[in-house]
This record gives sequence, structure tokens and C-alpha cells, in this order.
Amino acid sequence: MGAVRFGVDDLVNLRFAISPLWETVASLQASEDPGRHAVHLPWIKKALALRHDGELARCLEPLRTALAGFEPPPPRCPLAEIEEELALAGVPSEVGDAVLAWWRAAVRPYWPRIRAVLEADVVHRTRQLAEDGIQEVFAHLHPTLRWTEDRLVSVDLPPGEWGLDGGGITLVPTAFATRCRLLPGRGPTPPCVLYPARAVGTLWERRGTADEGLARLLGRSRARVLADTSSPATTTQLAARTGLSLGAVSQHLAVLRDAGLVTSHRYRREVHYTASGMGLALLGRRTG
Repeated sequence: MGAVRFGVDDLVNLRFAISPLWETVASLQASEDPGRHAVHLPWIKKALALRHDGELARCLEPLRTALAGFEPPPPRCPLAEIEEELALAGVPSEVGDAVLAWWRAAVRPYWPRIRAVLEADVVHRTRQLAEDGIQEVFAHLHPTLRWTEDRLVSVDLPPGEWGLDGGGITLVPTAFATRCRLLPGRGPTPPCVLYPARAVGTLWERRGTADEGLARLLGRSRARVLADTSSPATTTQLAARTGLSLGAVSQHLAVLRDAGLVTSHRYRREVHYTASGMGLALLGRRTG
């Protein structure tokens, strides 16, 4: 059992971030243990096929050897680039090359949908923080975490008690983790708590499969847009998925939002659209 002790300044300096480096390393670990990551099986099948490629397999060997002891640094900003994170990690060049090779082959092609799920989680937690306070945020991050007086306590945290010393902490949602994890701070970068993101179960859902009845009700293009909002997506992402123009997607989203079938949330400069409970019900999917 471990605990992180918060002071007043630490509560003020609560941040959120997303780490493509962590997702890349964690995704390789997931591909090596498919039984623990059944939610990712559609992706893992493709990842295992990639790993059979001789050249990629040779490139990955240094990373696989170092994997057990490799600990990425905590991210410094919400939208860090993987190259920036690798530079801060200070890893041997062959390990860095292996990370980038796996990122380009197995993660980057799916990064827009992974990032959309992670950003939607951040939007949800940020709104929860504003409306209900930090205790509610910590209470709902993961069942193993609990807030006690001025401490965050969990069996997933390192044994003993960690003091933050006023620098705060960063909360990092992750798609490829089943438990929480604490990454110690490095220099001016505060420590972070990695936690499983919400709605990861929607990540690999097949898109664009709205049935004929829904297509007749809404129109084929509008039904397709609705189907593609089963996980959070921006207008640009929806246009790429559906093949429709940005203008057409925007018009369909406006109608769907007015009908209560999608909701929208702004994160930094982007607006993400997600099917509402009513929209998911029309698509025949669970809303839990």
C-alpha cells in the first residue's frame, strides 16, 4: 500500500497530460500478453502480424530486452510529441530507435482514435474537477484509488508515503493499462499517476456499420456519422472516416446534436463529438 501526500499548492497544481511514449511502450507489453488485454484483441491481432516481420522484430529486440526496467519519464505537457518525450527519457539510441519503429508501425496509424479517447477522458475529468472537486476526481479514477484526508492511497502505488512538495501532480489517462502506476518526477517535471482511461471498450469497435433501418430513418450519410461517434472524434477525424466533406460532416453533426443524439466537448482548440445515450441506443449499443 502506498500513499501520495498533497499540500495546498499541490492541489492547485493538478494537471492532465497524454503520453504517446507511454502508450507505445505499454502497447508493446500488451501485445506480449494478449490474455490480460482482451479489450485490445482486434488491434493485437494486427500487432502480432507486424511482429512477425523480420526487420521490425530485429529492430525491436533492444526494447524488448529493456522493457522490464524501462520507465518513461512523466509527460510535461498535454500534447507532447513522442520524439520530445524520448529526448527527455535519455535512453540508449538503439532503444529509442526501437520505440520509434514500434510507434510508426503499430501505434501511429491508430493514434487519432486512441488520442480521441484519451482526450475525451481528460475533458470528462476536467469538467468533474470544476463541478465536484478533486475528491470526486480521485474517487472515480480507478477502484484501487481512494482519497483519505490529504492523501491519495492505493495498492498500486509504491509502498510508503510520497510528498509532492508543492510541485503538484499530473494525471495521465492510458488506453493500454489495467491498473494505476506512479511515475516519479524528474527535475522540474512533477510525478504523474497513470490510470486506465474511460470508454476504452469503444476503441476498436467497427465503424460505419449503421443498419439499413437507421439509414432510412436518418439518411445514409448522417447514420454513418452517428455510427462513427461511438468513440469521441473531431470533425476532421469524422470527415476522414466517412469520406464526406468537412462542411457536410458539420451539417450532419448540427442536426444530430440538436436531436440529442450526439454531445460535444471542447478540449484546447478541438471539439470532440460523442454519441449520447440515445444515440448509442439507436445504434444498438450499450450505454453503460
